[in-house]
Amino acid sequence: MESGIDSDDSGPFFPVHVLRDYALIGDGERGAVIGPRGDVVWMCAPQWEGPAVFSSLVGGSGVFAVTPVNPRYVWGGHYDDGTLIWNSRWVTTDGIVECREALAMPGERERAVLMRHIRLISGTAPVRVLLQPRPGFGSQRVDFSRSDDGVWSGDGGGLTLRVSGMGHANVLDGMLQQDIRPEPGGEHHLVLELSSKPLPAAPPAPADLWAVTERAWAASVPAMDATVAPADARRAYAVLRAMTSSTGAMVAAATLGLPERAEAKRNYDYRYAWIRDQCFAGQAAGAGGATGILDSSVHFVSERLLTDGISLKPAYTVDGGTVPDEHTIDLPGYPGGTDTVGNWVNKQFQLDSFGEALLLLAAAARQDHLDKEHWLAAEQAVAAIEAKWDTPDAGIWELGNERWTHSRLSCVAGLKAISRYAPAAQASAWSQLAELILRHTAATCTHPSGRWQRSPADGRIDAALLLPAIRGALPARDPRSLATAEAVRKELLDDGYVYRFRHGPGPLADSEGAFLLCGFNLALTEHQQGNTTEAFRIFERNRSACGSPGLFTEEYDIQQRQLRGNFPQAFVHAAMLETAHRLAGPPTP
Repeated sequence: MESGIDSDDSGPFFPVHVLRDYALIGDGERGAVIGPRGDVVWMCAPQWEGPAVFSSLVGGSGVFAVTPVNPRYVWGGHYDDGTLIWNSRWVTTDGIVECREALAMPGERERAVLMRHIRLISGTAPVRVLLQPRPGFGSQRVDFSRSDDGVWSGDGGGLTLRVSGMGHANVLDGMLQQDIRPEPGGEHHLVLELSSKPLPAAPPAPADLWAVTERAWAASVPAMDATVAPADARRAYAVLRAMTSSTGAMVAAATLGLPERAEAKRNYDYRYAWIRDQCFAGQAAGAGGATGILDSSVHFVSERLLTDGISLKPAYTVDGGTVPDEHTIDLPGYPGGTDTVGNWVNKQFQLDSFGEALLLLAAAARQDHLDKEHWLAAEQAVAAIEAKWDTPDAGIWELGNERWTHSRLSCVAGLKAISRYAPAAQASAWSQLAELILRHTAATCTHPSGRWQRSPADGRIDAALLLPAIRGALPARDPRSLATAEAVRKELLDDGYVYRFRHGPGPLADSEGAFLLCGFNLALTEHQQGNTTEAFRIFERNRSACGSPGLFTEEYDIQQRQLRGNFPQAFVHAAMLETAHRLAGPPTP
């Protein structure tokens, strides 16, 4: 592997990689994507939806790299168990060196603190540190100045920046550059602060930052020992925690513009909190009694219901604000994609969000974690369903407005679930509403073969139609549930992976990648129907669809064994987490 530190007029060149090579660190308020050469290729500040300071992943500029000086090396790495503390590791022809990296926890809304800890493992392995932040997706520069104690600071793009640990750096065209030659057993700390408010008077002590961060992770991530894959379940929970703000909102992904299919113009900005995804994550955490993410999800979703009621949006900023309109920015993009900021979801109505909200609140009720305000939020969701259950909506896949079967059955499942915990009068009324919607949906959306079809006007099978039985809209052994599962196996399953639906007569892979969410849902379906061996086979197949850091995207290219779409995708980690919990127990009725 070449080091990528040769430079030209545009600065150092770190070639873009396939997504499976990247790791994510996060603190809940923002994330940083780290490449195999030790380069931070993506980071927005001060928060998730802010402009990128480092954006080379999508063709922008800005660099913060710790990379071997020796151009001949191989790359590896791992997370500390139950955290998103990443350890880059390089084996050169002369030695082995590691760089431990994290965003300081617990995260602050206005200030990001990125820590890098360089350790020589054996031999000699000098590294080169390069720093050139470029706020505003590369449109702004930062001019650094050095204090007497070797700390560099500067301003740009509405941010104040400070870096310690580069006291001997040279400045080359606005870039700080320093070679570090750790001694055997030696170490070197770098701390970069980026803030939208004035920084504290003195830089933080690295040892204190690491100690607090390690304690925060230990307190945040449960052991997950009662799952079929404890280590992977802990990592999935850590990903969800790292993507959940102090507001309770969880972003759908850390990135924007990563193509789901090359040159297909399916490039989206997922740095916002989708109500549905938030509910998936809360339910997944609640399945194993992990109430941290469950409580955060209930808090955010309840606030949105109480504020917006029947006008609930499918997605919000982490502050509960409106998602910006979709527009492009002037960057080349990740290969095969374009850089799109904002999301058209802000104009959509998605009925199933109300059903998922009720399922989330019911999961919290099972843990006795609902208070009066949460019950008021449930009433708002029920009122919205009662008023709009027969209104066309964009559905789970955010397509054109139709009377999607999945959306209506999600409302049935939510109404039935919350009714089990509601006062008698409400429980009766809500159960009756569920039965009304179920009867109407059965009359209009049952395929002649006996399975569910996508909508009254669309007779195709859709993997989303596995969810109603999983969530209790109707029994797992109901003939419609059995027929739907069989149709998914027959028409949408390929080598253990599941596609959403068939776009046309050609091969499934001609239109899109397999959807990992759908694969984990089929594993849950098999488990629910008592097909234990098949449930584990599909679970293991889908949890292998990641790179060595163990992170998932939304889609998986079966033929090329590559990750597709924004990175990492939170609801896939939630699905893996829930499936790992469910498969450890008996089939759920």
